[in-house]
Amino acid sequence: MAHVVVMVTSSYPRFPGDGIGSFVEPIAKGVAARGHEVHLVAPWDPAIRRPAEEDGVRFHFYKYAPVRSLNVFGYAGGLRADTTLRGAAWMAAPFAMAAGWWAANRVARTHHATVMHGHWVIPGGVVAAYARPSVPLVVSLHGSDVFVAERNWIARQAARAAFRRAGWITACSDDLRTRAIAIGAKADRIETVPYGVDAVRFRPDPDARRTIRQELGIGEAPLVVSAGRLVSKKGFAYLIDAAHLLRDVSGLTVAIAGDGDLRDDLTARAASSGGRVRMIGNRSQDDIARLCAAADVIAVPSIRDDAGNVDGLPNFALEALASGTPVVASRAGGLPQAIDDGRTGRLVAERDAAALASAIRALLERPDDGHRFGAAARAEVINRFGWAEAAARFESAYARAHR
Repeated sequence: MAHVVVMVTSSYPRFPGDGIGSFVEPIAKGVAARGHEVHLVAPWDPAIRRPAEEDGVRFHFYKYAPVRSLNVFGYAGGLRADTTLRGAAWMAAPFAMAAGWWAANRVARTHHATVMHGHWVIPGGVVAAYARPSVPLVVSLHGSDVFVAERNWIARQAARAAFRRAGWITACSDDLRTRAIAIGAKADRIETVPYGVDAVRFRPDPDARRTIRQELGIGEAPLVVSAGRLVSKKGFAYLIDAAHLLRDVSGLTVAIAGDGDLRDDLTARAASSGGRVRMIGNRSQDDIARLCAAADVIAVPSIRDDAGNVDGLPNFALEALASGTPVVASRAGGLPQAIDDGRTGRLVAERDAAALASAIRALLERPDDGHRFGAAARAEVINRFGWAEAAARFESAYARAHR
C-alpha cells in the first residue's frame, strides 16, 4: 500500500552536504523511493537552500519566530553543548510548536495524509501526534529527545502522551529503545531500526587520500580523524588527551572536524598537544568522506556526558566503518551494537584516554590488522546498515501503525 507520509522534524540538512540532521534526509528519500508520497514539515532556518521538491520529498518549511533572535528552534540550536536547553529555546518553543502544529495539520489535510511520522519524540513526535490525531502515527527516536524527556518533567509527560498515541515507535539503537521504554514507550510497540550509511560516498578512495594529505601537508605521516559537533557527548576531550599520550609517534596528526559550543575549550586543549591536534572546523559530508578515506585510523570517542546524554548511534561511526579505514570507538550508547571488537574495529572504555591511545597505537604499528578490520567493517556495514533496508523497515512500521 502506498502511503502519503507527513514527516515532522526539527532538523534536516539545510543545504546539500550539511551535517545537521543528515540521517533524516536518506530516511525521507528512501521512503519516497519505495513509492510513497513524502511531505517534510520542518522549521525555517536562514541557512536553508532547498527546492520545493527533491528526489520525491516535498518541503514545507514554516516560520515561527516573532523576532530574529528566537530563530533557535531545531538544527541543533536549542541545546547548549547538548546538555541544557538554551533560554531562547524555551522562549521560542511555544511559537515553534504552535507553528509546527499548524503547518503539519495544513499539509496533512491538504494532501490527505495516511501516516504521520515524527522525528525526535520531543518535539516532532508530539507535533505529529496532535496535528492530525485521526491519522496513524510513527515516532522515531534519535537520542537527544529521550535525554530531554529523561531530565525534564514537562518534556517527559509530553513524550509519554506521544508514545500513547503512536501506533509504532523506532529507535536507532537498543540502548535508546531501553531508555524509551523506561519513560513510557510500550515494549510491544517499539523496535530498533539502525541508521543506514551511504557506502558510495564513504568508501576507500586512494585519490582522496592523496589529495587530503597534500592539503594537510603531512605526506604519509600517521593521520587520525574524527568528526562531529563539538559537544561533551562526542568525547573529543579524551581524543585530544590521547594525542598527547601519543606524542612519541613521529609526525602524528589528529584532525577533528566540526563546530559547536565547546569549540573554544577544545581548541585551547588542543593547543597543548604540540600541534598534533588540528581543529579543522565544519566540513561538508563529501569532505568528511575524503578525510575518512585519508586516515590511518578513525576515532569515535563518544561518552555518556556528565548530564547523562549519549548518542543513540552516531551516524559518523557507520560512515567511518563504511570507509574501510580501521575504527577505534568507545563502548557508549549504540556503538557496541555496530562494532564487533577485534573483528570490525576496536572498542575501548569510554572516558579512557590511555585505552584510546593504546588502541590507536596498536593499529598504527600493525597496519595489516587495520586493513583486516577495515575490510570486514565495510562488508558488515553494507550488509547490515543499508539505507534501502532502513527504508523498508520504516515502510513496515507504517503498516504496523495501521493495525
